[in-house]
Amino acid sequence: MPSFDIVSEIDMHEVTNAVDQAKRELGNRWDFKNVEADIELDDKGITISAEQEFQLEQLMDMLRMAFAKRDIDARALAENGESKSGKLVKQHLQLKQGIETDMAKKIVKMIKDGKLKVQASIEGDKVRVKGKKRDDLQTAIALLKEAELDIPLQFNNFRD
Repeated sequence: MPSFDIVSEIDMHEVTNAVDQAKRELGNRWDFKNVEADIELDDKGITISAEQEFQLEQLMDMLRMAFAKRDIDARALAENGESKSGKLVKQHLQLKQGIETDMAKKIVKMIKDGKLKVQASIEGDKVRVKGKKRDDLQTAIALLKEAELDIPLQFNNFRD
């Protein structure tokens, strides 16, 4: 029986490359000369810091552009709010990986509401979709690509 998995994953090597690229751009920009600003990657996510709020927004735009150049979906970044420490404004960005149960239930419901001849089941942090025909599975993929979800989805493990 043909099947595929719906997952939400990020290639951490590409994230590292995107952060390095954004740091290089930060060093080259004239509007950030003599300004204390930084982009840091750690196990929990990415922390950006600058002296002013508008500079923080510019850093965020630089990071999003670096993600786009590396084919990483910017929806994988979740903002955790700003904090002011001393003369710096910091913002922590969490990297979203895996599909949470609420979102998985929403995906399964979308597939069932689409009246497709496939079965969707939640398996951990992924959703497995099975069907009798390959065309039905491709219709399910098209349905999910058109949907406006706030997480990036990848379709892998496609089997006939």
